[in-house]
Amino acid sequence: MKYPTAGIYRHYKGNRYRVIGVSRHSETDEHLVVYQCLYGDHSLWVRPLAMFLETVTIDGEELPRFERIQSLVEADWLSLAAEVSSPIVES
Repeated sequence: MKYPTAGIYRHYKGNRYRVIGVSRHSETDEHLVVYQCLYGDHSLWVRPLAMFLETVTIDGEELPRFERIQSLVEADWLSLAAEVSSPIVES
């Protein structure tokens, strides 16, 4: 199975996300894509790899659920880190 590479992806509904990488569930070994919203609260999310890579049918047209629109190099990661401030949650 092909893994998505780090970069900026567009969801078929239009929002943009930064894919951080692919992880594995500690109990099931399922592969999960870790990504961050590039809008709103910039929260982190995970989605099963198979679901991330699947296509959806919209108005009879088959589209990728997420489409890579930009790669990331180290400089991009640093500039994004400066722009995005994640809230710190204290327990």
